[in-house]
Amino acid sequence: MRIYVPATIAMLQKLVADGEVLPVSRTAFALTPALREAYSSGDDDELSEVAMAEAARASLRLIATETPEDGGGAGEGTAPRFRRAVIAADVDDVTPRPDLDDAVVRLAGVVTIEQVASVHVDLAEAEADVEKAVEAIDAADLGDADAEFDLGDAEDHELAWYATQELPFLLELL
Repeated sequence: MRIYVPATIAMLQKLVADGEVLPVSRTAFALTPALREAYSSGDDDELSEVAMAEAARASLRLIATETPEDGGGAGEGTAPRFRRAVIAADVDDVTPRPDLDDAVVRLAGVVTIEQVASVHVDLAEAEADVEKAVEAIDAADLGDADAEFDLGDAEDHELAWYATQELPFLLELL
């Protein structure tokens, strides 16, 4: 099954360094039967995009909780903090979690670099909008319309696609 793991730049660095990454709470997103059922139309590609968008939104939460000790921003030689990242991987052992959301799945364990199909990361021009969205995500969840606009501004940016073998070079250039 193709899954979409919300990530941060620091998590991508760990993936390259260690050859694996453990998603936070072993949570990822996928085109599940519940997600397919929730939409009256849409092919697999369109519904997979929905799952990836959910992972990108979850990446905002990870960025919000990241500290400089985690490898995120705010220090010389650290990677940019305000870029969403999503790891697309093919794994066999997942458990759907429709009690959390239609696209949520729980993984049995780590995601290895061999399972990674691609990585999706914001470009530099998204950083200001992502920073605002990180600050606004909790308020948006509570119904604040202005905060929801901030999230929308960040989500208007398409994540760039990178092949697995490009990941080390991408991280070096950040």
